[in-house]
Amino acid sequence: MKVQEGRIGRTFFVTFENGEDLLGETIDLARKKGIHTALVILLGAMRTGGMVVGPRECTVPPVGMERNFNDGREILAIGTIVSDENGEPTLHLHGAAGRGEHSLTGCLRKDCEVYLIIEGVIMEMEGIKARRLMDPVLQLKTLVLGKDLA
Repeated sequence: MKVQEGRIGRTFFVTFENGEDLLGETIDLARKKGIHTALVILLGAMRTGGMVVGPRECTVPPVGMERNFNDGREILAIGTIVSDENGEPTLHLHGAAGRGEHSLTGCLRKDCEVYLIIEGVIMEMEGIKARRLMDPVLQLKTLVLGKDLA
């Protein structure tokens, strides 16, 4: 386990509106406001979404199982914003998207269109030295903290 201690900086309350691109708008906000590390909490509804709902098998590197929906679902999600090697914000967002008795849980990846409204809280973290970098073994971008940064 690797740990860094920081503190909460600026806090943003956000409303994403009907038809907006949830993932794109979140990254755009981080870019415009210069957010490099943050915690993201979201709740509301999505019209459409694409998720990775787990690995096909527990192998390294993993091969994800993708699921898409376009039937309007309630969502609750939490994630992190961390800059990559170029200083660009990246979003890692996991959540549950449910309709009736059917629910998907996983990593929100694409085509996340807001239905009606999604409310969000973005809490910037100060004092954290972190980057999201490509892991050559896992073949995906992972969170790298402090002294492990080149």
